[in-house]
Amino acid sequence: MGPPSEFTVKSIDLETGELTVVMNREDAQVLGIRSLDRVKVTSGRKSMTAIVELTGTVVGRGELGLLVKGREMLGIGQGDRVRVTPVSRPVSIEIIKKRLNRMELSSEEIKILTEEITNHRLSDVELSAFVCSTYMNPLNNREIKDLTMAMVGSGETIEVDTQPIFDFHSIGGVPGNKVTLIVVPIVAAAGLHIPKTCSRAISSAGGTADILETVANVTLPGWKIKEICETVGGTIAWGGGVNIAPADDIIIRVEYPLSIDPYSQVIASVLAKKKAVGADHLLMDIPVGPNTKVPTMELGRRYARDFMDIGRQIGINVECAITYGGQPVGRNVGPALEVKEALKVLENDPPSTSTLEKATSLAGIILEMGGFTGDGKSEAMKILTSGRALDKFREIIEAQGTEYHDISSDMVELGKHTAVIESPSRGYVSSINNKDIVKIARAAGCPHDKFGGIVLEKKIGHQVDRGDELFTIYSSNEQKLTMAVQAARKLSPFTIEGMVLERIPGEKVIHTI
Repeated sequence: MGPPSEFTVKSIDLETGELTVVMNREDAQVLGIRSLDRVKVTSGRKSMTAIVELTGTVVGRGELGLLVKGREMLGIGQGDRVRVTPVSRPVSIEIIKKRLNRMELSSEEIKILTEEITNHRLSDVELSAFVCSTYMNPLNNREIKDLTMAMVGSGETIEVDTQPIFDFHSIGGVPGNKVTLIVVPIVAAAGLHIPKTCSRAISSAGGTADILETVANVTLPGWKIKEICETVGGTIAWGGGVNIAPADDIIIRVEYPLSIDPYSQVIASVLAKKKAVGADHLLMDIPVGPNTKVPTMELGRRYARDFMDIGRQIGINVECAITYGGQPVGRNVGPALEVKEALKVLENDPPSTSTLEKATSLAGIILEMGGFTGDGKSEAMKILTSGRALDKFREIIEAQGTEYHDISSDMVELGKHTAVIESPSRGYVSSINNKDIVKIARAAGCPHDKFGGIVLEKKIGHQVDRGDELFTIYSSNEQKLTMAVQAARKLSPFTIEGMVLERIPGEKVIHTI
């Protein structure tokens, strides 16, 4: 660590994922600093470690460019004075190299790595190397448990006074999986407490947080989640909006552009956030099907075993439901579209049976975990058909903050630009490629365009004629819509087959008369 030097802050209106400062190239040369080196920036009692980028023009000699996040962390602005001290590279770099060499990490190494991730000591390049190492060579269960508990310790925890606490999570991978918006209000309406925290999309068209955010506030502080859970019975809040397992949110940020979700990271991420909210009982939804995160039953059962094993080690009773993931859940894919469909189910007017069937089955399992005797699914259906689940959903979003009073499905806005994709032939829908549906929805702007997405007009088993509508694409941006249509034509996510799949011609016999 070198001697500190004083600089005048120059505000730069730019947001990046990692903490970055911009330094004049000549100042950096004097201090012996190179691009991507780290410095400690101090203002009064506050400090942060940041990655250095160099320039010859953006900032002058004696100036330090601070981006939005850095200024917010230090509570300073244009013209303020800061001290800059060169710092050594993080210990975690050697730990990451060890992982890349397929070596097992000790509990202490995992703790150090998690602390340095939380304190923004690692660049996105270094974080990506760690993520890729776990993608290619998953952590073992002991490492996953240690990473889980280290991530819990990296942030705050929520202690809801009412016990026991129930929770629900889907590992995703199947588009249109909006069932959380139905499961949580059913469970809360039954009198159980479920402080559900959820994530934003990594590789999907919309995470649960992205979906609900179209109609309600999902960014809640920990005390608010606790308060709403104790008074209303449940929440559906973004985990990244509260300081729960912040190391996990930093890792998720670098997973997003790679569109990967490593096996061991999935388990650690979920269990860390569930442990942080004090969950006693957790139901995991594991969708299995082609072109999902879990393509085989064998992998689904492996996920179930590991979730249950590691959950037991950290004090959470985990049950798992392996669910059908062979095609999208319901008909709507994309944030606003999925809210609309979830509301239709809550209003007892479901556009398809798959969303209703899945949501009530999963809610029923949680009710049985909570001590309800008899058939939990039947009880969940009673709560739904009575209107209590819709009332509870409205109560939850009003407690979290919403512009909608007595929200209904017809209040949900959708993208103004649409395009219909038609069937190229007559036959039956034999398959729908989940990954291709997601690619098309993302091309339309999802998840950032909350009003974009896809409505499936046909599903597997449906008969179609040439020219029949297969699906409709929605977008708020005409250019994005064009890109989505191009993607749809290139990918052809629907497979249409007739009763005769292929003709194998034999020898021609010529009859003469």
